[in-house]
Amino acid sequence: MKIKNLAIIIAILPITLTTAALVNAQDAFPRTPAGKPDFSGNYDISSLTPFERPASYGDRLFLTAEEVDAMRNRASSARAEGAKPSDLESGPPAKGGNIGSYNDFWFDYGTNGFAIDGKFRTSILTSPANGRMPARTAAGREKLVNAPRFAWQEREGAWWLETGDTPYDGPENMVIGVRCIYQPGASMAIRPLPYNNLKTIVQTDEYVMILIEWMHWARVIRLDSEHLPVEIRSLDGDSIAWWEQDTLVVETTNFLDAPYQPNDERRVIERFSPISDGGLLYSFTVEDPDYEEAYGGELVWPKTDERSYEYACHEGNYAMASTLMGARVREKEWREENGSAATQ
Repeated sequence: MKIKNLAIIIAILPITLTTAALVNAQDAFPRTPAGKPDFSGNYDISSLTPFERPASYGDRLFLTAEEVDAMRNRASSARAEGAKPSDLESGPPAKGGNIGSYNDFWFDYGTNGFAIDGKFRTSILTSPANGRMPARTAAGREKLVNAPRFAWQEREGAWWLETGDTPYDGPENMVIGVRCIYQPGASMAIRPLPYNNLKTIVQTDEYVMILIEWMHWARVIRLDSEHLPVEIRSLDGDSIAWWEQDTLVVETTNFLDAPYQPNDERRVIERFSPISDGGLLYSFTVEDPDYEEAYGGELVWPKTDERSYEYACHEGNYAMASTLMGARVREKEWREENGSAATQ
């Protein structure tokens, strides 16, 4: 999480990249003693460019100048609206109503989109051509149906006592994000999120480490290596890399979808290329049996002087205890309403 001063928050500085900048950057980019581009440093990938393309754009890859201005203005207006003080006299929300989210202070979508070859993108996803996630396979849909859910995604009452399900028996039944273990979208493949968008790279001749701010997750990538046996899996998979001229190519396999849930067919290819001002062009392709076709995209990683601090998720993780306590309250209410019929 980063705290910026007001001048930085309201600044609108375009992030652009041209093919010439990419070529010239390879000559001026800092290099390791072995002659490879040195990617070590901090990067802030926050961006107004959406991951998926709004359906109204169809297959259109680029925004017009007017649409870029509108994107910036919407973001500026949303920040101003979100920064207004809360109405202390408004009272509690209605039962079942929207209780809102964090104060706007904590969000960091950035102040601008990014451009490649001087053109602002309509989305990070570029494949499929419509810039939207492909449809799920039957197996992928089944995983989605059976995945752990937040309490507010289900019907009212202790429904699990009626169905025999056990979604709130303990921490192990909760989604890994609430358990402060792993944030998939921040880590593999990497994309901008509402906050915690800093990435730190530490590079040697044998390893590249990418520290992911959200969940404080460290991806350790082995250079010129072989993959581990398929039985050795991780939430962020097993990553190996090699150089193709000045581009670092990373291949990741051996995934877990969740603890004890392997996804042996998933494969992610990422490419890191140097650009001007010490930034990177990042592209990715994901092959996943949960989707009917592969998907991929690209975005700019601007260099930053900001630093990533400890992501103290567990220390302030009231959501876990509150969710479990709420489930116990619902169970007590259900048993009181159902009397001796309550056997669960």
